Amino acid sequence: MAFKDLTRSIYDYTLNLAAKQNALTWLFIISFIESSFFPIPPDIMIIPMVLATPKEAYKIAGVATIASVLGGCFGYFIGVYGFELIARPLLEFYGYMAQFAKFENYYHEYGAWIVFGAGITPFPYKIITIASGVVQLDLVVFTIASVIARGMRFYLIAWLLKRFGDPMKVFIEKNLNLLSVLFLLLLIGGFAAVKFL
Repeated sequence: MAFKDLTRSIYDYTLNLAAKQNALTWLFIISFIESSFFPIPPDIMIIPMVLATPKEAYKIAGVATIASVLGGCFGYFIGVYGFELIARPLLEFYGYMAQFAKFENYYHEYGAWIVFGAGITPFPYKIITIASGVVQLDLVVFTIASVIARGMRFYLIAWLLKRFGDPMKVFIEKNLNLLSVLFLLLLIGGFAAVKFL
C-alpha cells in the first residue's frame, strides 16, 4: 500500500470515529497523538462532532485543546530525551528532516512565535513540538504558546460551525489552509501595529 493510500485510509478511519458513542475519548486520543506523531489533524473529528451536537461545541474544542497541548508536551519530551532513538526516525519517516533542520536555527530568538504559528496553521505541529524539545525551548513559553494557538484554532472552528452549520463545514474544509495562514498574518500584523504605533 502506497503512503498516500495509507494516509487516506487513516483519514477515513479517523473521520468515522467522530460518529462513535465514545467520540470525545477518541477525539482526546487523536488530538494527543497528532501533536507528536500521528499524521491526521483532529479538525476532521471536530467538524462532524460539532455539527451533530452544536450545544457541545465548546466542550469538544476544549477536549481537543487540552489533549493537543498535552500531546505537544509529549512531543517536546521526545525531543529532549529521545531525539536519536524516536524523533529522528519519525521526522525521516514523514520526510520532515529538512524542515526540522531549518527551524532549529530560529528557535532561540523566535521560539514562542514558531510554536504559535504551527499551532494555528496546517503546518505539522509535531515537527515544532519535537524541535522545541531538541533545542530545549523554555517549557513554560512552549506551553503558553501552545495553549493559545491550539485553543484559538479549535474554538474558532467550533464557533463557526455552531454559528453557521453545514455551509461553514464546506467552507472550512475547502479553505482551511488559506484561512489559517490569513489568520496568522492578521495576528502578526496586529502585534506589529501595537508594537510600532
